[in-house]
Amino acid sequence: MQETSAVELVYVPTKAEVTEAIRVRLRNSPSGRRMRWLLPVTGVVAFLVVLLELTGPGEPQLSLVVLMGGLGILALVMGPLVPRLMGHQMYRLIEPQGEFRAVVDDDGVTWTARDSETRSRWAMLPLYVETPSLFVLLTADKAGVGVAALSKQGASAPGDVDRLRTILDRHAKRV
Repeated sequence: MQETSAVELVYVPTKAEVTEAIRVRLRNSPSGRRMRWLLPVTGVVAFLVVLLELTGPGEPQLSLVVLMGGLGILALVMGPLVPRLMGHQMYRLIEPQGEFRAVVDDDGVTWTARDSETRSRWAMLPLYVETPSLFVLLTADKAGVGVAALSKQGASAPGDVDRLRTILDRHAKRV
C-alpha cells in the first residue's frame, strides 16, 4: 500500500465556501436533485393554473389566480435562493468557531475548531467532489444530510493539495 502522510489544513471558512459546499450537496444527493426539479415544475404548474383560470370559460377566481401566481413566483425564486439561504444559516453556526484545523490521513478526517473536535472515518464520508476551492466530502445516505468541506486555501505547502487528493482517491469515490 502506498504510504502518504497526513495532510493538515488550517483555514477560516468563508460564506462563499460554505454556500459552495451546500450547492455541491444539493447537486449530488437524491433529495437535492428532487428539489432542483420540483421547484421549477411547481412554478410552471402554478402559472399554467393561472393561465387556464384567466383564459378559460367563466369568470376567473381572483383568489385562486393570486394564490397560484404567488406560489409560482415563490417556487421559481426559491430555486436559486435555497443554496444561499442554507449556506447563510450554516455559516452563522460555523463563523464563531474561527480558524479550523483539518487533519486528513488514512483513518479519516479530524476537524478542530475553537469549541469542537470532530472525527469522521472514511466509511462515514465515502464520496467527494472537488471544486476549484474545496474538496466537499459527502455521506452516501439518500437524504444527503452529511456534508463536510476541506478548503484548499488551508494548504501550507505546494504539494499538500495533490497529497490530499491522493488520500481522498484512495479512501473515497470521486463523484
